[in-house]
Amino acid sequence: MASQLWFTALILAVGAERLVELVVARRNSRWSFERGGVEYGRSHYPLLVALHSGLLVGALAEVWIRGPEFVPALGIPMLALAIIGQALRWWCIATLGPHWNTRVIVVPGTAPVRGGPYRLLHHPNYLAVVIEGAALPLVHGAWITSVAFTVLNAAVLTVRIRVENRALASLAAPR
Repeated sequence: MASQLWFTALILAVGAERLVELVVARRNSRWSFERGGVEYGRSHYPLLVALHSGLLVGALAEVWIRGPEFVPALGIPMLALAIIGQALRWWCIATLGPHWNTRVIVVPGTAPVRGGPYRLLHHPNYLAVVIEGAALPLVHGAWITSVAFTVLNAAVLTVRIRVENRALASLAAPR
């Protein structure tokens, strides 16, 4: 039971971090729209929100209902991966500055960011999401949530990356 309480605290902390991300995203949305930003892929955004909320709720529900044991040999490495995923996400947020968002918004006349993790990968923020979505539930053995999120996230990211690539290509299009 003590490990379930610690896991609950971890999930609540991640949930609080997500709320901070939403505050940053809202501020950055205003910045983008004030500069003529155009939003792409609005229709898939509610699905993205539901999926990410479901990750946190599902992990908690699975741990409290199914009751898997905390296995340090799995939980500790998965916690390390989840932390690495968070660090990568915040590196992306810091690198993109006001261009980072939970929505796909591009400001005409700007160039795609090529620094930070973007000099290494085209979509590093999504790598962070994949790592965290798989690892976070496994901190306490919630493998059903990990697998379900990973499969559903692959489908959503397929759509999201296509939308984002199309949006970024519009920056290079002749005006």
